[in-house]
Amino acid sequence: MGMYRKVFKRIIDLVVAIVSLIVFSPIFVFACVAIKLDSHGSIFFQQSRVGRGKREFKVLKFRTMVIDAPNEEPTGMLKNPNEYITRVGKVLRKTSFDELPQLINIIVGDMSVVGPRPVIPKEYELIAKRDEHGVYDVRPGLTGWAQINGRDEVTVESKVRYDSEYANNVSFWFDVRCILKTIPLVLRAVGISEGERVDQVEEKI
Repeated sequence: MGMYRKVFKRIIDLVVAIVSLIVFSPIFVFACVAIKLDSHGSIFFQQSRVGRGKREFKVLKFRTMVIDAPNEEPTGMLKNPNEYITRVGKVLRKTSFDELPQLINIIVGDMSVVGPRPVIPKEYELIAKRDEHGVYDVRPGLTGWAQINGRDEVTVESKVRYDSEYANNVSFWFDVRCILKTIPLVLRAVGISEGERVDQVEEKI
């Protein structure tokens, strides 16, 4: 398992990310054009996230909000995120196509295909709890064990439990399991929620 985690996981990440970029290139191009036609601003959105070793990096996404939307706030902490989300953005978020640019993050080594989802630096409580359980020993992922067990509807405590379980049991078959379970969830848009949640408000305070 150690060899997979240290060597083969990275090789698989590169292959999957490059092939996925090629396969999804028509959607990539269509999204770029649609975003520019729909609203003023850049095509891509960059935001600071905490990665392996608690090192910060810039995560890439397709821009789904207007340019004057709060930049360093998780969507789940916004009281009314729908007032900021563009028409094209709603489609991109519903289908999770807004995450496609993170394939570039995977190629450059900031992320992995599977791993704990990266959070913004101001989510102090979640970061501290993750750090206690060794979550930052692995690269953050495009999808993860917590995402397929509830996605946006998972509480902070549950996220840490799932992320810890993954970080301490990384294996090829665990990754395959996460990927296979992610596909139907994305197709059905399961577990996506926009807006402020009670546990997230408490965490923010």
